[in-house]
Amino acid sequence: MVLSRKKRNILIIALVVVIGIIALIVSHNGAKKATFAQDFHVSDISTITKIYMVDKNSHQVLLTRQSQTTDTTWLVDERYAASQPMIDMLLETLNTMRIRQQVNKNAVANIIKDLSGNSVKVEVYQKVYFINWFKGKLRLFPHEKCTVTYFVGRETQDQMASYIYREGDKYPYIIHIPGFRGYLTPRFTTSSYAWRSHAIVNLDVRQIERIELSIIAAPEESFAVYRDGDNFAMELTAQHTRLNGFDSARVAQMLISMKNLNFDEYAAVVPNSNMDTSFREGPRNILRITDTASVTHEVKTYIKYINPNDAKAMPDPELYTTFDIDRLYAIIDDKDTVVIQYYVFDNILQPASFFMQHP
Repeated sequence: MVLSRKKRNILIIALVVVIGIIALIVSHNGAKKATFAQDFHVSDISTITKIYMVDKNSHQVLLTRQSQTTDTTWLVDERYAASQPMIDMLLETLNTMRIRQQVNKNAVANIIKDLSGNSVKVEVYQKVYFINWFKGKLRLFPHEKCTVTYFVGRETQDQMASYIYREGDKYPYIIHIPGFRGYLTPRFTTSSYAWRSHAIVNLDVRQIERIELSIIAAPEESFAVYRDGDNFAMELTAQHTRLNGFDSARVAQMLISMKNLNFDEYAAVVPNSNMDTSFREGPRNILRITDTASVTHEVKTYIKYINPNDAKAMPDPELYTTFDIDRLYAIIDDKDTVVIQYYVFDNILQPASFFMQHP
């Protein structure tokens, strides 16, 4: 008997559904048989797609993987570029943490009570398959799933491990990383600022189109370095005058500084009174960096006073020079207020005369 095409399609669909149901049953039963001591960690971190963390004060952060390639990119709260070193440390923690011992039965009630009020809930999502047979050789129907949920609590008394409860377990455990001296709790922070990248630009010289520095107090010292064929040229922007002679070594050093150009920290925790004093005077410099894809990033810098309250009491604020000799405030792309180091920007925030050739 020859089946019609319609009946064959129905038969194939029914077969696929049956296989899927069997796979779910096998997967579910296999999960129940897994030993707690061996599978507490995440064995395959390459399949992690996102990590969601929230604490008891409703502070939360979402870390999302943007690709499955080696050169992966992560986002914080689906908006900001993530700090790759922070992401790497978190993934390594999930992969290498192990059970040191079970919580003493007499202490279980107190530990659970403490976890209920002082813990970070960590949900780990992974790319999994409805059908994953023959040690991964046959994998069908991929989907994203929350595979494990941890409740990360405070450190142990010896500060060499943390109390962590895994959803579905009967008891919490004392968790450590073998060979690591310290506890794991700080690695599961819910501060979004802690996870965000500190990169301003990361440009190879071949990717730079133009760098322009406006010096507000001395516009005659403002300049631009821009691509001119295979080389770079320099001009005084206020006079629109091209400089035929400049110190190529110093200009080259400035261009090289665009590789991994980072700020020091976010200024989110700085009191508004400190900000008001520093930002009232306006920016000292405005740096604009344009790459060959015509994307421009802007950095406005501001003096960072050591004690802003003293500046308000000075009879002549212009004479007040007690400022932080190591760091500046900066606003990146009119979005984030950060702190930058003079040391990092020393080859960049210089007047045009610094780059001119000297006898």
